[in-house]
Amino acid sequence: MTSIESYRTVRAGTPRQRAVAWLGLAAAVLLLRLPFRWTVRAARTARFIGRRPLPAERAQVMVEAVRHAGRGWPVRVACLESSLGAVLACALCGRRLAWCVGARVAPPVEYHAWARIPGDEPVGEYVGDGWHYLPALEI
Repeated sequence: MTSIESYRTVRAGTPRQRAVAWLGLAAAVLLLRLPFRWTVRAARTARFIGRRPLPAERAQVMVEAVRHAGRGWPVRVACLESSLGAVLACALCGRRLAWCVGARVAPPVEYHAWARIPGDEPVGEYVGDGWHYLPALEI
């Protein structure tokens, strides 16, 4: 599996989860147009709103739903937007995901952003065969 295969999109989640995913992605796209300190502040606020832990299966569904929602957007929706969108969508449901910005180390090294369950591996990312994720910022 390559990094491109890990970003395939499938229609995931219930209609309510897909609607929340769309709202989270819309908020993420808007926030990333503002100064980055405001985006970080919003992500920290989302951390406090979403206090309950999120089961791994639901986290996977939410990340896939946000990626799928990004297919129809006329603007760039890449890892930064989709990961922040998943974090915000989970916060809207009262759940918590951590937002990480850093590097993905698998030859070659790439800047990357991802969501993860706090204290766990990245959600919806390929982690086998020497792939490592090094966060520079984790909220």
